[in-house]
Amino acid sequence: MTAATEEPTSTEPTSTDPVLAVTDLKKHFRTSRGFGGGGGLVYAVDGVSLTIGKGEVVGLVGESGSGKSTVGRSIMRLLDPTAGQIMLNGVDITGLSRRQMRPFRRDMHMVFQDPYSSLNPRMTAGQIVVEPLRLHGVARGSEADARVADLFDKVGLGSQMRFRYPHELSGGQRQRIGLARALILQPSLIIADEPVSALDVSVQASIINLLMDLQRDMGFSCLFITHALSSVEFIADRVAVMYLGKIVEHAPREELFASPKHPYTQALLSAVLAPDPRAQRERNRVLLPGDIPSPLDPPSGCNFHTRCPVVEERNKVEEPFLRRVGSGAGPGAGHWVSCHLVDDDGRAPDILSTREDHHDHD
Repeated sequence: MTAATEEPTSTEPTSTDPVLAVTDLKKHFRTSRGFGGGGGLVYAVDGVSLTIGKGEVVGLVGESGSGKSTVGRSIMRLLDPTAGQIMLNGVDITGLSRRQMRPFRRDMHMVFQDPYSSLNPRMTAGQIVVEPLRLHGVARGSEADARVADLFDKVGLGSQMRFRYPHELSGGQRQRIGLARALILQPSLIIADEPVSALDVSVQASIINLLMDLQRDMGFSCLFITHALSSVEFIADRVAVMYLGKIVEHAPREELFASPKHPYTQALLSAVLAPDPRAQRERNRVLLPGDIPSPLDPPSGCNFHTRCPVVEERNKVEEPFLRRVGSGAGPGAGHWVSCHLVDDDGRAPDILSTREDHHDHD
C-alpha cells in the first residue's frame, strides 16, 4: 500500500519555466521475435531532451521510423515513458495516472496526422469541437456555442459547417476541425503530429499558414512533428533533427538551414526541393544508401554510421553524444550536434563536396 500523495494541479508557467521541458526521454517496446521464443526491445525513443518556451514553435523532423511520433505521444502521456522526465508548465507529469493527468489535458492537445480517423464519424463538426468544453466543465449552453462559433471563424470555416459530419468535409476542412478541437480550451501547448502529410499538396500550405496565424494570435507553444524540412522552414523557431530514436542536431531554424553540421541533416536538406526549377536541376543531392536501421537492433557506435557518406572507424565503435558547438547565448540558443566529425568550433565535413560519388544531378 502506498502513501497518499498530494494531487498535482495544472499551473500557468512562470517567467522562468519553459512550457515544456523533456529530459532524457526513453520509450522502449518489448516485442516477440516470433517462433523460437525470446523477446526483444524496440528502442523507439532512446534519450531525447528538448525544451519549448512560451509562444515558441519547435520543429521535430526525421524519416519515418525515427521515433518522432512516439516522442509526441509520450509527451501527451498517450504512451507511458520507459524513463526520463516530462515537465509541463513546471510540473512533472511523467508518472501521473490517467486520473491525475485529467486537469493537464486542458493545457496540452494533439493534432493528429489523419484528419478523418481522428474525428468521431457519428458526431457533427460542432459537437466534436464543443466536446472538450463539456468534458472539462469549462462552458455549456450559449457560452459554449459562442466559443465554438468564434473558433470556427478563426480556422476559416463558416458557421454552417458546424452541422456537417466528417464524411461530408474535405481533408483540409477536417484538419481545420481538428485544429479547432485542439484549441477550444486555449491550451499552452499543441503537439502537431504530421498535420499536413495526409493532405493534398495544394492544401498543405494553407493549413501550415493557418497554424502560423493561430499561433501568432493565440500565443500557444507548439511541437511541430514532420518528415519534411520544407515545412519547418516557415513555421519553426528552432529545429531538432531525429534519427533512430535520438536527436542528432538541434539549432535555431536560420542557423540549421544555413549551416547544417550533421551529415544526416545535410542529406535531408539536400533533398528539399528548390522553388527555382533551374536551381533544382543544378543542385547536388545526397542519396543515402539503404534504409533506416531497425530500432530492435540499432547499430553500435554512431547509429548513423551504416549510411553515413563520411564514416570513419571511430564512428562504428564509439557513440557520440549531443553537445553544443560554436557560440550562442540565451535559453535554447546555440547549435547542438551529435557527431564525432564536428569539432567544438562547429566545423563540419560538407558531404556535398567531399563525396562526389553520392551526388545526384537529376
